[in-house]
Order: sequence, then C-alpha cells, then structure tokens
Amino acid sequence: MTKDTVYLKIDKNVQVHDAHVTLGDIARLTCGNRETENRLKNLKLSGIPCKRPGRCAMSALEVIREIQREMPGLEVSNVGEADFIVTYEEKKQPGELRSWAKTAAVCVLAFFGAAFTIMTFNNDVDIPKLFGQLFFRFTGRLSDGFTVLEASYSVGVGLGILLYFNHFGSKKLTADPTPMEVEMRSYEDEINKTLIGAGNRKPPETEGF
Repeated sequence: MTKDTVYLKIDKNVQVHDAHVTLGDIARLTCGNRETENRLKNLKLSGIPCKRPGRCAMSALEVIREIQREMPGLEVSNVGEADFIVTYEEKKQPGELRSWAKTAAVCVLAFFGAAFTIMTFNNDVDIPKLFGQLFFRFTGRLSDGFTVLEASYSVGVGLGILLYFNHFGSKKLTADPTPMEVEMRSYEDEINKTLIGAGNRKPPETEGF
C-alpha cells in the first residue's frame, strides 16, 4: 500500500489573527488524499508560542513533529522555509476619522521633513549664490533670485522625486518596486533573521517524533 505524502510550504513570515492556530493558517499544503489534506488543514498546532500579539520564531521541524504525532506514518515533504516567523495580530477595525488623522499627520511630517532637508542642502552648497553666478555669466545681468534657473530647479526636484519613488498618488509609473518598498522589505528580512537567530539559540527539545 502506497503511503500518502503531504507537501508543505510555509512562507518566511506568516500572519495570524487567532491564538488558536491551525496548520491551514500558516501553511499551504497539498496531498493526493483529499481527506488527509482537509484533516491537516484543520489540525490545531499546540507548539505556537504566541499567546498575545507579537512575533515569534518557529521551525518547520516543530510543525512536522505535530503532523506526524497526529498522523503517524504520513510522509511530509517541506518545500518552504526551514525556519519562519509567526506574527500574531488581533483583528482591529480602526475608525475612519482615526485613519484620516493618521494619514494627514504622516503627510504633514513628510512634507515639512522633505522641505527642511532640501532647504538645508541648498544652504550647505549655497545654491542661490551658484545660480546667481551662472545667471550673471550667461546674461551679464545680476540675478533677482527668481530666474529660469530657480524655476527649472524647483520643477526638476519635484519630477526627480516622483521618478525616483516611482509613485504618483496611488499609481506606479513602472511595474518595478519603489525604493521605499525595497528598503521596507530589506528591513523586514533583517528583523526575521534576527528573530529566527534568537529562536535557534534556545535549547532544542529532547522529545522525539
């Protein structure tokens, strides 16, 4: 008799909204036996250490241990991550007013922060003096501070920001990820590596499969 094989795929970071986690909540799985697959999807995992909102590191070996405890003799093939992060967050429905207030606060901070950064850069390199010298050299007249150089520079800064961040409102200019998305992904990967590394330092359990 051929043994059933279940193929298990777990992502690097999975999010759940209930402290009582099932295998189907954290993994994608497939099995030739539909009954076995459905049973495993509803299998409650007792080894999830997250009892309150937060992040915790787990190993795929712990998941496989629980599967084989539930269904001895079942072959498990892990095609996903060997170690992964479980992020437990309670479902919350923020009010519309609060959401708009947060968005407005972020926009104000971003606007004045960017403006302050550009102004300090311009003062450091003395852009007004440089533009005045260029204007005088090409026209022979003194600059009043409002010339084609200042206008084109202001427009160029705005267009450069749009092109660099690859966003205009809710639309992307190209299909490539934005620099902010790349940085956030790198930051998330570093957090995952740190949590997994800290979890791997814990003494392993002596209980067998």
